[in-house]
Amino acid sequence: MGAGAQLTVTDLRRAARHPVDLKVIGEHRRLGDVHMHIVNISAHGFMVEGELGLERGERVTIRLPEVGRIEAHLIWTTEGRAGFQFERIIRLDDFMRLIDKIQPNPRLRRPR
Repeated sequence: MGAGAQLTVTDLRRAARHPVDLKVIGEHRRLGDVHMHIVNISAHGFMVEGELGLERGERVTIRLPEVGRIEAHLIWTTEGRAGFQFERIIRLDDFMRLIDKIQPNPRLRRPR
């Protein structure tokens, strides 16, 4: 099956992104551990900086505070950046707790 989050590109672009500076280790079926630097995040996905050695459509599993393990697939890459879409949308209450945990500076948080 594996239908995942069926979001249109327009839906994804409208999602509020929060700037963060979060280093995580993704699990990849071929590469094993993949070190990732998340620079922004939304309830739908996240963007990383740095070369990953992944192809579009490949999947990684990451662990996020307040959310736990969540799978994401690579949507795009360009010039040392990459965008991932979560397999499922993070619930709003969990997402707000996540932002509070990983972005402690309230001036950098988007208004609620």
